[in-house]
Amino acid sequence: MRSGTVAVIGRANAGKSTLINVLVGEKVAIVSPKPQTTRDRILGVLTREDYQIAFVDTPGIYRRRNELTARMMKTTETTSKEVDAILFVHDGHAGVTEEDVALMKKYASLGLPMIIAYTKTDIMPKENIPADAQTLFEGGVTADVYPVSARRGRNLKKLERAIADMLPEGDPLFPEDVVSDRSEKFMVAELMREKILLKYEKEIPHGVAIVVNTFEKHGNGAYEVNLDIVCEKKNHKAILIGKQGQALKEVASFARKDMEKFLGAKVFLTVYVKVREDWRDSAPLLKELGYEEE
Repeated sequence: MRSGTVAVIGRANAGKSTLINVLVGEKVAIVSPKPQTTRDRILGVLTREDYQIAFVDTPGIYRRRNELTARMMKTTETTSKEVDAILFVHDGHAGVTEEDVALMKKYASLGLPMIIAYTKTDIMPKENIPADAQTLFEGGVTADVYPVSARRGRNLKKLERAIADMLPEGDPLFPEDVVSDRSEKFMVAELMREKILLKYEKEIPHGVAIVVNTFEKHGNGAYEVNLDIVCEKKNHKAILIGKQGQALKEVASFARKDMEKFLGAKVFLTVYVKVREDWRDSAPLLKELGYEEE
């Protein structure tokens, strides 16, 4: 039996969360086509007969913009040193730059087993794949490269087996029925944030946090969820609510349906929008909103 932890590292929008969700077979991380979707370390556990892989989905790699981004990058750096192996996820559709090569070599230099998942091959010319692989090789990247498509399921079995082969022999870290270390309350908040990212596009920047005030399961099996959407500016609040509250009703309905699917039960959802000026650059507010410093 092989068992261990694998840090999933890569640039924003490389497809890390989508890849983990598909490999694990459950939604353990939210997904959107925008940067800063993943803010925390989220664990997804894949258990097979002869191996168990505990994936740690990390925030995407960014240049520092504010205190929140700085903490996200610290989370990624810390995680990369606390695991048994590294899965570096690269967006193949975006090509390969010198900076990409430098990043891969940086994580390879940690001395841990590492492989590269070259993603989104379903939306790019196939002839680009060997050319990019050659670029990586000539740049000094020695890790094996696996071209995959999470959405199409291409080459995922080979990737999964390669990841398992990097892990040490040992007993499983988790019971076989565990797929994530995150609570239902945490996932409910993440589902709300995911729907905001999807619905508001570029109107609302990533200055949104979710605070779950009430998460209770009643005797009839239904859940009562009361949460706040915290934004940074008064005009952001107006956009979130929309004319006569229509935008907020739509996004709340959108989120509630996914919450019910995730929880397998009826959800009674109440949502409020609150303004906390520039919370992403305030250490006290970051702590209050649940973004503890590593």
